[in-house]
Amino acid sequence: MATLQTKAIQPSTGSNVDLGTVGDAVLLSSDSIKTNLYKDSGGNTIFQSDGAGTLSNVNSAMVGGGPKLILSQTASSSASVSFTSGIDSTYDRYMFMFVNINPDTDNQAFKFQTSIDGGSNYNVILTSTYFRAYHGEGGAGGAVDNIPSLVQSQGTGFQTISDGIGNESDASMSGELHLYAPSSTTYVKHFICHTQQSTHHDYSVDTFPSGYFNTTTAINAIRFQVASGNFNGIIKMYGIS
Repeated sequence: MATLQTKAIQPSTGSNVDLGTVGDAVLLSSDSIKTNLYKDSGGNTIFQSDGAGTLSNVNSAMVGGGPKLILSQTASSSASVSFTSGIDSTYDRYMFMFVNINPDTDNQAFKFQTSIDGGSNYNVILTSTYFRAYHGEGGAGGAVDNIPSLVQSQGTGFQTISDGIGNESDASMSGELHLYAPSSTTYVKHFICHTQQSTHHDYSVDTFPSGYFNTTTAINAIRFQVASGNFNGIIKMYGIS
């Protein structure tokens, strides 16, 4: 078989180089095809890369319905962590994952609020519930209760989603918060949350806060903070179709 060796193939006219015709099977014996932009015969983008291994544009038909990471932020003795972009009508549900939230000050509550003005104000009216299950390292406790002081009824304060987190070097809180249809201009905005933490008095506490933001205006920003002082940890925002 003859061999054609070349560094580049360019079209004589236009911008396309056709390999074969309809019905032909084009075989490439090389172990790789290097391109940053791949399109189908109709000119639709299948995928696009930035040349460094990160896909910047993927055809929606190739993307599953699972969580898609939008942004990850790391708190390092930070007063708060805010997400002021990326919360829009693209997804029906947004999930925020908390990884090893550790306050600088002992016995702290982890809280959040949302914004309808891009983060200028975090004071959207909400109504919430809060219950927890707990058990001590030494075998004490072992009960389920609700905490009336940690719920709101048409309140505008930051909602507690985990209370009593210890600041020991090995203590932390992890969990997730789900915010539903934040861009809806018809319905209120529901949220559910599940966290687990090691507390300041060495208890394992499983918390289940939930509620709704009583607004039909689109929510477009969210902020997380501890009741007092700063905190460390990772917060990731995912979109779920």
